[in-house]
Amino acid sequence: MTAKPVLTVMARWPSAGRCKRRLANDLGSLPLQHAGERAAHLQQRLLMHTMAVATRLRLQGHLELALAVSGLAPRGARRWGRSLQVDRTVLQRGSSLGCRLRHLLMAFRRSDPGRDLLLIGTDLPWLNHHDLLSAVESLQHRELVLGPADDGGYWLIGLSKALLQQPERWPIQDIAWGSATVFESTLRSAQAAGLDPALITSRQDIDRISDLQPWLR
Repeated sequence: MTAKPVLTVMARWPSAGRCKRRLANDLGSLPLQHAGERAAHLQQRLLMHTMAVATRLRLQGHLELALAVSGLAPRGARRWGRSLQVDRTVLQRGSSLGCRLRHLLMAFRRSDPGRDLLLIGTDLPWLNHHDLLSAVESLQHRELVLGPADDGGYWLIGLSKALLQQPERWPIQDIAWGSATVFESTLRSAQAAGLDPALITSRQDIDRISDLQPWLR
């Protein structure tokens, strides 16, 4: 029986002043009160949407679900994971997104050598179960799957169990994280490693107040 893939949701504890800082800064420039609390509330809503979509697939038996936590100590992270009904909880480590990704990939490389691995964030109001199913199915015949983001990054990265065991081919090195060239740079790195990634639906995530405009019309 084929082992289920692991979907890892990378999430920051939704506390005012500690999450969605760029959005909070934008909100703070408007005539609004409690910008930090508003940004944290939005983060919580986005998280619950992401977890609802992921949990549906978990309950249907398509995948196992992990929570990669930032902003909490180990005991608090485990308690949060239990409240969200995930199969396991791990901590994010590292100052940059690249470092955090590499740490998580190395951790799952050791703990789950026979499983495909997918990683997503929580800033995806239009995420649906078809998106994640498409990624899971793509990993059955591709080593790498990417979900492009409208801001030039990507909202999902998935590695096959074979690629997970080859860190030298992971396309996460020398990437200018946070820039508009993340996706293009990742594609070039993947191609240099001999990878032909499957691309799934492009989605828009929410980092700044301008990203909210499609949902305010």
